[in-house]
Amino acid sequence: MSDPLRLGIAGLGTVGVGVVRIIRQQAALLEARTGRKITISAVSARTRGRDRGVSLDSYAWEDDPVALAGRDDVDVFVELMGGEDGPAKNATEAALKAGKQVVTANKAMLAIHGQALAELAEAQGVNLRFEAAVAGGIPVVKTLMEGLAGNAITRVMGVMNGSCNYILTRMENSGKTYQEIFAEADGLGYLEADPQLDVGGIDAAHKLAILSSIAFGAQVDFAGIHLEGIERVSIEDIHAAADMGYKIKLLGVAQKTGRGLEQRMQPCLVPDTSPLGQLDGGTNMVVLDGDAVGQIVLRGAGAGEGPTASAVMADICDIARGTLMPVFGQPAASLQQAKSAMSKTPAPYYLRMTLVDKPGALAKIATVLGEAGVSINRMRQYEHDTGTAPVLIVTHKTIPADLDRAIAAMDGTGVMAGAPIALRIEEV
Repeated sequence: MSDPLRLGIAGLGTVGVGVVRIIRQQAALLEARTGRKITISAVSARTRGRDRGVSLDSYAWEDDPVALAGRDDVDVFVELMGGEDGPAKNATEAALKAGKQVVTANKAMLAIHGQALAELAEAQGVNLRFEAAVAGGIPVVKTLMEGLAGNAITRVMGVMNGSCNYILTRMENSGKTYQEIFAEADGLGYLEADPQLDVGGIDAAHKLAILSSIAFGAQVDFAGIHLEGIERVSIEDIHAAADMGYKIKLLGVAQKTGRGLEQRMQPCLVPDTSPLGQLDGGTNMVVLDGDAVGQIVLRGAGAGEGPTASAVMADICDIARGTLMPVFGQPAASLQQAKSAMSKTPAPYYLRMTLVDKPGALAKIATVLGEAGVSINRMRQYEHDTGTAPVLIVTHKTIPADLDRAIAAMDGTGVMAGAPIALRIEEV
């Protein structure tokens, strides 16, 4: 019989405790599926005495995660501390240099330092696995690396932050403003300690950068992502989009073009009848387009103790079976430094603006759009009694540069009562 696979777990928050529970509750199942016992040798966390709802008395304790990473009785270092630098990065590097296998849920660390860590892991002949870093319990990393290994991926797209999806869904269902639902989500503990990681799109962009690397054989390039959060989405936009058959989502899209790698994380409109349009609450969804398979949709819990711990255990089980894979699906040395490309892909756009209520105002806006090469598909003007006129426009497909030129010219028309809002409509 094989020797047990011995873990050292650094980080005993929600996910770390979830991993401990699975290993205890599913010991026989894990051994049957992998052919090895999976045990925990030692653990580490910032606070030792806190009640975590599970006994840790049978495990050795290390105050320093770097010391945990170097223990002789640890075969797999499980990094669940988080943070792109500091103890998480130091301990991960120490584990890899010591020839340990590493499993992590740390999207920020991988998005910023993924290439260097991949090169180190592969030079040492060990795994660096990270299923839990992207979309919680959804096995999207494994799907891209294994299930779709025979496909040239043409697009990766998805809703990858449950907190943002919760906020946008609650705004629609409750009729409350962004500020009201933000406060509600924060009070429920749905947001990071720094909420900007969620609502600013940073957390989701970390995930998109990782998936882009796997999908397109490129070095991780978080800095190359065009990034917008959801802070400027108003309840008026939610209602107007619904009135025209759309939902607003914080959507990540990556695709390879002749100009380079497009990566964007921004609020977009999607058809309300599409899988993404029907995605409510804190659920995540990733849509993958491959040349052979066509389009597949993966949906599931994007966070939480059970789903994320499940993803951690998937990587641990692969290691227990003896699986060794390049970190991003192909050797790190072969990953290209992709040229970052701003999107020039034509798409329809949603425009919301408030015009001064005077004759010819709408005609001036239509003229500006036409002169910039932007064609109007649909237009709506709502009843008003305030001296201003709310107007919605859905354009035909246009390139972003033409739309930007039109928006810049609107300021000189003398009929704008405020800055227009423009959101891309993504075809799914």
